[in-house]
Amino acid sequence: MIDLTLESRTLDKNIAYCREKGITLPTFEMMRNPDKVPQKVKQQLKKTGLWDLHSANLYRITWRNEPKESGGLYGGVNHIVLPPELTGCKASIIMLTGRYFPTGAHKVGATYGCLAPGLVTGQFDPQQTKAVWPSTGNYCRGGAYISALLACNAIAILPEEMSKERFEWLHEIAGEVIATPGCESNVKEIFDKCWELRESGQDLRIFNQFEEMGNPMWHYSVTGHAVETLLDQYLAGGKRYAGYVSSSGSGGTLGAGYYLKRKFPRSQVVAAEALQCATLLYNGFGAHRIEGIGDKHVPWVHDCKETDFVVAVDDEVPMRALRLFNEPVGRKALVDNGVSAALVEQLDLLGISGIGNMVAAIKYAKYNELTEDDYMVSIATDSMQLYGSRLSELAAERGVYSAADAQRDIELVDSITIDHTKELSYYEKKTVHNLKYYTWIEQQGRGVQELNDQWYDHDNYWYAMFDQVHEIDALINQFNERVGLL
Repeated sequence: MIDLTLESRTLDKNIAYCREKGITLPTFEMMRNPDKVPQKVKQQLKKTGLWDLHSANLYRITWRNEPKESGGLYGGVNHIVLPPELTGCKASIIMLTGRYFPTGAHKVGATYGCLAPGLVTGQFDPQQTKAVWPSTGNYCRGGAYISALLACNAIAILPEEMSKERFEWLHEIAGEVIATPGCESNVKEIFDKCWELRESGQDLRIFNQFEEMGNPMWHYSVTGHAVETLLDQYLAGGKRYAGYVSSSGSGGTLGAGYYLKRKFPRSQVVAAEALQCATLLYNGFGAHRIEGIGDKHVPWVHDCKETDFVVAVDDEVPMRALRLFNEPVGRKALVDNGVSAALVEQLDLLGISGIGNMVAAIKYAKYNELTEDDYMVSIATDSMQLYGSRLSELAAERGVYSAADAQRDIELVDSITIDHTKELSYYEKKTVHNLKYYTWIEQQGRGVQELNDQWYDHDNYWYAMFDQVHEIDALINQFNERVGLL
């Protein structure tokens, strides 16, 4: 359970501070249904850019932002549908797109889900305590941004091999940026830096996405609801929802899948990972190029008992598809091969991990022999907005992208097979769960009893925690009433 004990003295300070700074907080219900955002805030948003450091952008933590760089309000859930003409599988894949969140990625939602309970209970003091955001990419960007909106000092931690776009922006926003050795699979180095900071004597709180329950709770409540809204639209006429695919990463985005399993009991949750570091599938290790999906451990927030499949993706496939989807020659080849020009123009909404999720969804669809009546759902955390430098690097490494390259890459996507796909039995799920012991009990100091509760007292542990969102919303409403600006 998320600790919601009130610390009255700090809570009073936080309320006065937010009143002085002109800050109010959105509820989870507002993030699910932006029609409930106060009109006063909507008037501010009409004059505010999507990435502006303005506290009104807290109310743009939603999948339903109008796709505009400035002045946008709300509309339908941002998504695209990938048809058989593109993917080579019979089922259609609905991809939620994070491009129109502030910072260009949905991770601002997860960071808000972690920070907001501390603010409205008084357990976190933004005037004194630094917020530390350890991450393999977008989470620390989201945390630094949310901290800036709340006038709170932030420390962002991410691997040194992440794209230069991330670092350039972070150096403008965060109070401090720490680059740890390695790439997205080097999570242990991030954890080591967190211990070093804890022992430094600084006044700080570490919001570790891999163990903060506010991360999957936000996705359970907000992302899960967004998917449900889309399925209401697409499942008319006898269509079926098969499953939800998300990179294992921090384990947070999988939270939407748990929500959907409660709503659609026959659906399945699929965890994707990089073949070059297939931790869940092969207890493996290594480095890979699918940015932002840290691995080599099982996140504390990953509900392994609700995970039905593990699919490993060879990182060469998304790297080649990245060029196919974004180089002019590749786009022309896709249109010539029957993909609609309108969809091709939108493929830059998929960043590298989004393409990786697409590949995992194709493998799952082929494994289960899904048909034209089936829909799957996955996530594009970010877009090509954050990877322009990667295209330039690939061009320098591999040469100018040609029509022949495009045809080979179309064939590569079309010929994706069901290799490295595993349907988990009860004991195979338990095997994955047990891997948590080595990271979280031996290294990070969590308790064995809680580890056992996650498995043996499953529903009381996980669903009681997810349902705390209603109590948190009540605390946010009380907080805003006392701030008195709405």
